[in-house]
Amino acid sequence: MFVLELTYTAPIEAVDERMEAHVAWLDRYYASGVFLASGRKVPREGGVILAAGVSRAEAEEIAAGDPFTVAGVCAYRITEFVATKTSADLAAVRETLPKA
Repeated sequence: MFVLELTYTAPIEAVDERMEAHVAWLDRYYASGVFLASGRKVPREGGVILAAGVSRAEAEEIAAGDPFTVAGVCAYRITEFVATKTSADLAAVRETLPKA
């Protein structure tokens, strides 16, 4: 599973100009089952997305295709983790630790 953390690198007005395209991009990955949750940081300096079912290379490709990234108004930090414990609602994406 991945935490995709985005930080705005441009004034909020430039971000807002691309918000509709960003939301359409989010919707595409929710529809495919990759995105599990997303939202704005508080204070509003970026956002966070939880993603599952893809490789690191795919997560990087997804982030690179975000209209915010394409427009140069945000930067992504991608953190992979093994979700060994989840709520019952997320049981389908629960993972096991790799054997050493």
